[in-house]
Formats: sequence, C-alpha cells, structure tokens
Amino acid sequence: MANILICDDEKDIVRALKIYLTDPDYNFFEAYNGKEALEIVKREDIHLILLDVMMPVMDGITAMEEIRKISNAPIIILSAKSEDADKILGLNVGADDYVTKPFSPMEVVARVRSQLRRYMRLGAGAPAEGSIVVGGLELSDATKRVTLDGEEVPLTPKEFEILKLLMRSPGKVFSPKEIYTEVWKETPYDLDSNTVAVHIRHIREKIETDPAQPRCLKVVFGQGYKIEGGRK
Repeated sequence: MANILICDDEKDIVRALKIYLTDPDYNFFEAYNGKEALEIVKREDIHLILLDVMMPVMDGITAMEEIRKISNAPIIILSAKSEDADKILGLNVGADDYVTKPFSPMEVVARVRSQLRRYMRLGAGAPAEGSIVVGGLELSDATKRVTLDGEEVPLTPKEFEILKLLMRSPGKVFSPKEIYTEVWKETPYDLDSNTVAVHIRHIREKIETDPAQPRCLKVVFGQGYKIEGGRK
C-alpha cells in the first residue's frame, strides 16, 4: 500500500487528483497548505507527495525545503503553465518531477507510478554491480538489459549500444558522427546522421513519457544528443 499526500489549496483539485489516481493500492492524505502537508509527513509514512506551489500559510517551495529535512519521498510539483520559474526553483530545491495545470489524467497517473516505482526500487537495494544508472534508467552491459523505474525496456542491439554510449557520460553531447563511429564501427557518410536520428527517435519512444518533450534523452540543436541526469 502506497501512502500518497495531495496538497493544494483548491479542494476541487485535490478531489480530481484522487479520482485520477483511484487505485486499491493507494491510500490518500489531504492537505490544503504547506504547513498541513509538513505535519502529515512528520506523523505518517508518506511514499509520494503531490505539492502545489502557490498556497497560503506556507507555500510549496518552503514546505518542500522543510520536508526534505525529514523525508526523501518523491515530490511532484503541481504548477500552472505561467509558473516556469517556480518549476525550476522547485526542482533545484528537491522536487523530483512536475505536472502542469490543467492536468492530463494519463500524465498524472504515469508520473505518479513512475516515481513510486523508482522510490520502491531504490529503497529495495542498490543497482547491480557494473550497472550504469542515470535517473530512472539502469543499464547492465553484462546482461544486455535496460530497465526504466524497474521495468524492462526492449531495445534492439544498436539502440542498446547508443544508450550505453550516452549513459556512460551523462551531460556530454555526442555528435551523430561520433555516435555512428562508436556504435557502427564505420566511417559515417552524410546519410548516416539520419540513421542515428531514427534510432534516437525509437529510443525516446521507449524511455520517455512524452517523446515530443523528452526529459532524459535530449537533442542539442546543431551539435548532437545527450542524456541528462546524474550518474549513480
């Protein structure tokens, strides 16, 4: 049973999120300002928090700073489209993800499940020896397996090698030429950069919640591709 805390000063939003996330394995706690959320985290074993930014009494950013002193449960920020600065600040302070109002029910469910899987997996033990971990991705060269938040991702051999190259150096930008040379072991021709782009697109479709707005495997226009996230 996962204990989920939903904190928003708008009661209709709290009710809507509970409807979206209806699941016999979820137990919900409600709060309507940051102070109430903090008090619940202090007395309950909370596994995930959905936290609004703009609230009375104590705002979401302040609450998150206090919550992070006592809990490492994943926090998903609830924010309006106009609150981009708050999203960035929240992620820097300790949030794990964010969803934008108005919510897409499918996106909310996907992000909550993803964060819960990651939290439970990391709580169950460390990555296998020799694995590369970047965010929720774990790649084992020994078994040729890739998992995303604990669930296996089916990749072709070339997709696996491309992802391994990128995950070995998180944040480093690899040009299509570099990727082709490393993975195909051949000198690339002009058309080969398109081959790399096609493989990158297929990888994104398998590891990104929204391939059109990737959060992990990103393009640096005019330069190449990179994986974002800290290597563990």
